[in-house]
Amino acid sequence: MTFRACAVVPTFDNPRTVGAVVEALGRHLPAVVVVDDGSTGPARDVLDGLAARGVAVLRRHDRNRGKGAAVKTGLAAARELGFTHALQVDADGQHELGDVPRFLEAARAAPRALVLGQPVFDASVPPGRLRGRKVSIFWTTLETGGRVIADPLCGFRVYPVEAALAAGARGDRMDFDPEIAVRMVWGGCPVVNLPTQVRYLSAEQGGVSHFRMFRDNVRISWGHTRLCTLAVLRLLTFRGLGRR
Repeated sequence: MTFRACAVVPTFDNPRTVGAVVEALGRHLPAVVVVDDGSTGPARDVLDGLAARGVAVLRRHDRNRGKGAAVKTGLAAARELGFTHALQVDADGQHELGDVPRFLEAARAAPRALVLGQPVFDASVPPGRLRGRKVSIFWTTLETGGRVIADPLCGFRVYPVEAALAAGARGDRMDFDPEIAVRMVWGGCPVVNLPTQVRYLSAEQGGVSHFRMFRDNVRISWGHTRLCTLAVLRLLTFRGLGRR
């Protein structure tokens, strides 16, 4: 099958950053699917403008359902539009979009693979986010039987669309990113980890974080509890943890 990639951008109230993200992605990809996860006011107007100009394919949730739900909608749209791969990027301006060609080339060279960003942080990263990341990395290492996934939380990645949809991730919010990565490894997808710079924009720069430290860490922890239980069941039934 011919390699055809689009971008998938989940967004919720990112009016000052989403336009620049979409414009940058459009220089590298034939389509940018933006999933509006219940934005209001100025953000909704910005997204309507992007769609009207033809620089974004807009899908919209009538209420906020979570980042994971938005990515699932974007992956389904990518399949409907005939794309084999979807490059997921967050809308908040954190990611180094100059790395898009490198991510696409890695996916083109290994089309069955899940290509995951491995963040290289600068001084803007909140210490609490670093600590939470280390915990999630520990659990995904157990769930996949080794350090297959260098970072399970980075929102800069390339999915083979059919394999991603077949993974059946249940999480709809911040628990989605680690869950789908683990489930795709269980399904036999190889993983390519690519280092990439990540920065956290200040409020003055338009940075908006929807990560809620307590609520989302609890949700991610519960997700890992489910995955660890399933990992044990897979081993007991001789299905293994999917590394090939």
